[in-house]
Formats: sequence, C-alpha cells, structure tokens
Amino acid sequence: MLEQLVTSFIASAAFGIIFNAPKNSLLKCGFVGMVGWVLYYYLVEMNMDYVFATVLASLLIALISHLFAKLYRTPMIIFSVAGIIPLVPGGLAYDAMRNFVENDYSQALPLAARAFMISGAIAIGLVFSEVLNQIIRKPKI
Repeated sequence: MLEQLVTSFIASAAFGIIFNAPKNSLLKCGFVGMVGWVLYYYLVEMNMDYVFATVLASLLIALISHLFAKLYRTPMIIFSVAGIIPLVPGGLAYDAMRNFVENDYSQALPLAARAFMISGAIAIGLVFSEVLNQIIRKPKI
C-alpha cells in the first residue's frame, strides 16, 4: 500500500509540473491524486467493478479539488487535472491498440471497450461533482 501511495503522489505532482501548476500547489496536486488512487485501489481490492470504482474516485478527486480551490484561491482545474492522472487507463489503451495493430481483434475489442468505459467514468465523476457543487452553491431565492 505504501508503494501505491508514493507512486500515485509522485505521478500526480509530476503532471502538475508538466502542466505548469504553481509551485506552491504541487504537493496539493500530489495529495489529490494520491487520495483518488487510494480510494480506487481499495474499491477494486474489495471486488468492486473497475468502472464504478473509477466514478467514485474521480468524484472524490473533483470534490477535493473544489475544496482546495476555495481554500487556496486557486483554479479547481489545477488540482483536478493533476489528480485524475493516476486513473487514466493509458496502459489499457496501449494494450488495446497494440492488439489492433497485430490484428488480434478478439483481444483488442474488450480492452478498448474497458478503456472507453473507464475514460467515460472519469468524465462522469467530474461532471457529477460539478453538478453537486452547483446544487450546493445555488442561491436561495
């Protein structure tokens, strides 16, 4: 578990550097990615479906990003983009594409479908968080 914590933190903070996040927010970016990945890892270890675990983890990432954006007066996207990086199914998409190139469609299609579903789950979690934020911040008339 310690290995999961450290690598997800480093990956998120490193992408914060790549995306030119402010230096004082890099540790926070790493923290957001680490928390999201730990939730995802825990849910998958508890035999939850990968897609639903991704939705919940990306929702948590977006909620923490909203909180950090308010606390540190920084745009939310700085935390959410760097924090979502550990959840991106890059290796899965690579394997799918490699199988397509090798004409092994029976292996490629399930991998590609899973990569697309996980990518969609990330988007759904981020959008759902924004909807929750808008409902909470809605002015009472």
